[in-house]
Amino acid sequence: MRHVIIGNGPAGVVAAETLRKADRGAKITLIGDEPEPPYSRMALPYLMMGEIDEAGTHLRKGKDHYAQLGIDLLQDRVERVDAAARSVRLKGGASLPYDRLLIASGSHPIRPGITGIDLPGVHTCWTMEDARRIMRHAAAGSRVLQIGAGFIGCIIMESLVSRGLKLTVVEMGDRMVPRMMTPAAGKMIRDWCESKGVRVHLGAQVASIRAEGRELVAKLGSGDEIRAETVIVSAGVRPNVAFLEGSGIACQTGVLVDASLRTNLPDVYAAGDVAEGIDFSTGKRAIMAIQPNAVDQARLAALNMAGRQATSRGSLALNVLDTLGLVSSSFGQWWGEAGGASAELVDEREYRYLSLQFSGDVLIGATCIGLTEHVGVLRGLIEGRVKLGPWRERLLKEPTRLAEAYLACAQAAA
Repeated sequence: MRHVIIGNGPAGVVAAETLRKADRGAKITLIGDEPEPPYSRMALPYLMMGEIDEAGTHLRKGKDHYAQLGIDLLQDRVERVDAAARSVRLKGGASLPYDRLLIASGSHPIRPGITGIDLPGVHTCWTMEDARRIMRHAAAGSRVLQIGAGFIGCIIMESLVSRGLKLTVVEMGDRMVPRMMTPAAGKMIRDWCESKGVRVHLGAQVASIRAEGRELVAKLGSGDEIRAETVIVSAGVRPNVAFLEGSGIACQTGVLVDASLRTNLPDVYAAGDVAEGIDFSTGKRAIMAIQPNAVDQARLAALNMAGRQATSRGSLALNVLDTLGLVSSSFGQWWGEAGGASAELVDEREYRYLSLQFSGDVLIGATCIGLTEHVGVLRGLIEGRVKLGPWRERLLKEPTRLAEAYLACAQAAA
């Protein structure tokens, strides 16, 4: 059996390792298009902070890890999938045959259509080479403008501030991390960032960027201008699906998959940031571009590729974020539902926040800041669709009693 995996990020690596355990005799080829060993993009901020070296970003530390497992690492770019011939065409023109194919090609950063977005000094922070470039050019004391304050943008922030850079952030949304945080929580994160010396502009857009000598001048839609030596674009990501055009593999935003991570074509699967599957909370199609989801999907896809039977109940939105030392998280349908009950605890002075969202007596979503002890319990309650009964009313009055509620409901079920 010949297994080919396109993409050597966390999803690709976990899928290859799972396949090897499930199918000792299979030929496994793992393809990545960067000239690096498989690494974690989420580790790049720690590299930029100097907390780890480049080897510390690698997903597996042993130099011969893949060779020992009989996994062939191939550094090349897949330019086309020929499903009829069961092969992938590589950039150099060679073709690689497969019996079963996993698309784990991940995503790429969005570059907004801003005049001047391609000027020298304007960077994304997505690849190892991006991180190297920023470390070379963004000297301590220099001014940096970051476009975007979403999940990835807030991760990058700490590495920039730790390097002694003067940081200004422009976010088009009405709050920081708008796809993860309630208005009150987003405001709290903004207040925290500003207390750490970061200038934050919300509800603002960069209309153009121009070069003036060694400076970059970003003009906002309001007419205001921000001057910086470096601009970092963190405006979100999109799935890498362009190479699948003409393959017959069904795509919308990402590759459409069922509960077994199968695509519409026989023996072709997808997992990770590129896969568009079912959202656990809403039952609708969605892309969950988070590493825990990528790993879970990769394991299930690999088991099915090896002939096992494994299905997903859907992907749960689960985000944990460290913004300059302030830890926040959101789970499931954190925005709630029409007519559903909710509870909110706000302690602005101590930067503590908790929002709980209910459908009937079931917890369907939550948002936290500064309350890390509840992370496991929240996931268990939401993912288990636990019926809280009388505990719902108690949590509406005292939302921090989550651990008690979880234990009481578990004992009652037992």
